[in-house]
Amino acid sequence: MPKANALLLCSLSVITVIGVWGIADIDGLVTWASAIVQQTFHSRGWFVMLAASTMLITCLALAFSPYGRIRLGKDDDRPEFSTASWIAMLFSAGMGVGLLFWAVAEPLTHYNFLHSKVSTPNSAQQAMLATNFHWGLHAWAIYGSTALTIAFFSFRRGTGMMVGAPLVSLFPGEKWARIVGWFSDFMAIIAIAIGVGGSMAMGIFQVADGVSALADIQVGNILIWGILLVMVACYIPALLIDLGQGMARLSNAAMAIAIALVAYTIILGPTEFLLNTVVQSFGDYVANVLPRGFQTFPFYGTSMHQWFSDWTLTYMVWWIAWGPFVGVFVARISKGRTIREFVIGVLFAPTLFSIVWFGAFGGIGLFETINGAGELLQMTQTNVERVTFGLLDRLPFSGLTTLATVIAAFLFIVTSVVSAAFVLGTFSTGGDPNPPPRIRLIWGVLLGVLSVAMILSGSVESVKILISLGALPFVFISVLLLVCLIRGLREEGMPHADR
Repeated sequence: MPKANALLLCSLSVITVIGVWGIADIDGLVTWASAIVQQTFHSRGWFVMLAASTMLITCLALAFSPYGRIRLGKDDDRPEFSTASWIAMLFSAGMGVGLLFWAVAEPLTHYNFLHSKVSTPNSAQQAMLATNFHWGLHAWAIYGSTALTIAFFSFRRGTGMMVGAPLVSLFPGEKWARIVGWFSDFMAIIAIAIGVGGSMAMGIFQVADGVSALADIQVGNILIWGILLVMVACYIPALLIDLGQGMARLSNAAMAIAIALVAYTIILGPTEFLLNTVVQSFGDYVANVLPRGFQTFPFYGTSMHQWFSDWTLTYMVWWIAWGPFVGVFVARISKGRTIREFVIGVLFAPTLFSIVWFGAFGGIGLFETINGAGELLQMTQTNVERVTFGLLDRLPFSGLTTLATVIAAFLFIVTSVVSAAFVLGTFSTGGDPNPPPRIRLIWGVLLGVLSVAMILSGSVESVKILISLGALPFVFISVLLLVCLIRGLREEGMPHADR
C-alpha cells in the first residue's frame, strides 16, 4: 500500500498542477502543449502509425491462432455479463459520446479539405474512408491489446489490475522492471485523467448546444456550468453502487438510444443513398484498412501532412490516451471469455456499428452538401458542436430526436466517467478489481474538477491538444505491454484443444 499511496500522491500532484495551470492561464497551457505535440507528431508520427498497426495485426493473429482458445481466467470460468451488455459497456466506455459529436462534422470536414484537391465523388468517398479508419479496427486494437494484456496477467497469473503489473510479473525481483512498471502506472493515471476530462468538456459543449437548440436560448457560461454540475450530480450515484447495476444499465440505455437514432436517420432520410453509402463505405474500408494503417503521407506537401497530424495522428494518440482506462475497464468486464471471443467482440462489433453510424449521419451531410445546400458544411467551420443537431433539424420530429441525442450524449459521458473513476480507483488501491465506492467517488469528483480547465479552453481543438499531451508517453508503454503479452503467452504454452 505505501507504493500505491506514493503513486496516488504523485499523480494527483501532477493532475492538480495541470488543472490549476489550466484555470489560471489556459492560453499558456495550450500553447505549451501544442508545441510539444506538434514536434512529437513531426518526429514520431511514423512510430505512432506503426505501433497502432502492429497492435491490430497482433490481435488478429492471436484470435485466429491456437492461442485464441485460452480463457481469460480459469479454464472453467465463464463471463459475468451477457454479450449484449458486455458490448454496450465497452462501447460506451470507449467512444460513445465521440460518435455523437463527430457523426456529421468529421466526414464533412474531410470532404471540405479534399474537395479542392480531387473530384467531388472521390472526395466524398475518401472522406468516409478517413472517418471509418479513425473510428475502426485500429482504435479498438489499441484498446483491445491493452485490455488483453491486463486481463491475461490478472486473471491467469493473479497480478493486480495495473498497467505495470505484467512487466513486474515477467521480471520478478528486477529493479528496472519495478521502476518502469511504476512509471507506466503513473503515466496511465495522467493519460486517463486528462483524456476523460477532455472528453467530458467536449460532451458538455455538445449537450449545451443541444439544450440551446431545444430551448432556443444562447449558449453561455451559466448553461455550460449548470450542465457540468448536473452531470456530476448524476454520475455520483452510479459510483456508489455495484458495477453491474450502474454501468450496465446506463450503457444499455445509451446504446438503445444510439441504435434508435441511426435507424430513424436511415428510414426518414434519403434511405437509398444512405444504404448505398454504408455498403460502399464498408467495402472501401475492408479493402484499405491494413494499407491505410501504414500511410504517413510524406510526398503530399505541407497541407496534407498537417491534415494527417491534426486528424489521423491525433486520433491514434487520442485512443492511446484512453487505452489505460478502457483497457483496464474492458479487462475487468471480460473475465471468463476466450481470447478469440474477446478480440472478435472488442474489435469487430464496435467497428461495424461505427461504419453504419457514419454512413447514416455522414451520408446525410454529404447528400445535403453534394446537392447544393451546403449549410451543414458551413456549420462545421463556425459551430462544430451544433452540426449533428443541424442535421436533425432537417428531418421530421427534430425536437424529439434532438432531446434523444442530448440524453444519449449525457449518458455516454456519465458512463465514461463512471468507468474511468472505477479504473482510477483500481490503480489507487494497488490493483483492486473492485475498489471501494469511497475511492471511486473521490476520483469522480476530481475528474469533474479537471474538466473545468478543459472547458475554460473554450474550443474543441484546444481540448484535443491537451488530450494528446497526456497520451504521448503512453505510446511507448502500449508497445511494451504488447511485448509482455506475447512473452506471457509463450510462457503459457499452446492450449489444449478442449480448453
